[in-house]
Amino acid sequence: MENLIASYNTFLVVMSVVAVFVFIALQFFEAGYGYLFDRRYGPPVPNKVGWVLMESPVFIAMTILWAMSDRQWDVVPLVLFVLFQLHYFQRSFIFPLLMRGNSKMPLGIVLMGITFNTLNALMQGGWIFFLAPDGYYAEWFSKPFIYVGVVLFFAGMFINWQSDYIIRHLRKPGDTKHYIPKGGMFRYVSSANYFGELLEWTGFAVASWSWAGVVFVLWTFANLAPRSASLYKRYAKEFGEEFTSLGRKRIIPFIY
Repeated sequence: MENLIASYNTFLVVMSVVAVFVFIALQFFEAGYGYLFDRRYGPPVPNKVGWVLMESPVFIAMTILWAMSDRQWDVVPLVLFVLFQLHYFQRSFIFPLLMRGNSKMPLGIVLMGITFNTLNALMQGGWIFFLAPDGYYAEWFSKPFIYVGVVLFFAGMFINWQSDYIIRHLRKPGDTKHYIPKGGMFRYVSSANYFGELLEWTGFAVASWSWAGVVFVLWTFANLAPRSASLYKRYAKEFGEEFTSLGRKRIIPFIY
């Protein structure tokens, strides 16, 4: 077990280092999907298909890890499992069905998403179901972590879902123009959906009180913060003062 824990800790360190490199790289290369679609990242795949392929592996992998664990019916690991799967069930199987239009995403982005999501399932599930010390989650409901984390998680989920709804309804059927999202947390940031997701996983990290959760937040920020900056620049370029006069931040209200 000691060797396994040492290997797992090394895995977390490597994932953290890679996240830092990803953050730096994305300062120079835009993640080319959605509004920033770029064919340099591979041949186009229909958005709905791409999202299912990209997000479902983490849902499946986490389910397998849960089913293999002796802790599958322990209350705290089960709560964390349900939170995690709630996000990814929506992201894998509901969110794609709600998409409008015929947008594409590059195959390269899909493959990178599959890779990270599978590794993330090993990170989160490995800790929660197998490597957390015996008794780690004992009396967890007498501590603040689970309550604070769950509140942050659901607040982030609400913001994320609300922001996606606003984005989906910017256009009427057949319209291909771009519009500035308004309402909800878009009053404060130009990428409110990303802020919601960042808040979600911050809540999950608090609820699990694990380094695995912290590394996931690091990855979420490393991926979404540069993208939010790119989107901000694109909005400013396309809409000019109409956008910049709104005084929004990029992804974190009042800060960045």
